[in-house]
Amino acid sequence: MNLVKTNPRTFFPSVMEDFFKPDFMGGTQSFSSTIPAVNIKETETEFRIELASPGLKKEDFNIELDENVLSISSERKIESEEKNENGKYTRKEFSFSSFKRSFTLPETVNEEDIKANYENGVLHLTLPKREEALPKPKRFIEIG
Repeated sequence: MNLVKTNPRTFFPSVMEDFFKPDFMGGTQSFSSTIPAVNIKETETEFRIELASPGLKKEDFNIELDENVLSISSERKIESEEKNENGKYTRKEFSFSSFKRSFTLPETVNEEDIKANYENGVLHLTLPKREEALPKPKRFIEIG
């Protein structure tokens, strides 16, 4: 005979999630986070930020620079409605999604030349480094 030990702390939340997940109208509850994933890459001359945000348009974004903090935010409201022949509501749904990501920029970033581009569901930001922060070329010293 095999004994299987269950942990009541992990069992009870999963039962509750399964119970409350589908609603009686055919929709589903989703408690997932709406914060998009970010990739940050540093090269010798710049920083690159990629923010995965499929389904949005470039008009949906707000990009602000305050002091040395770069903030990227978006708010979107979607409303859908299905009516029957009598003009009564059969189903009406509202959806609201928003996020805000903030990044403290290093002092090496040239804040005046930051560029943003939105393509194929990814927001690309290019943050060039200041001239004095760029690597200096090798210098050969002659022996006298």
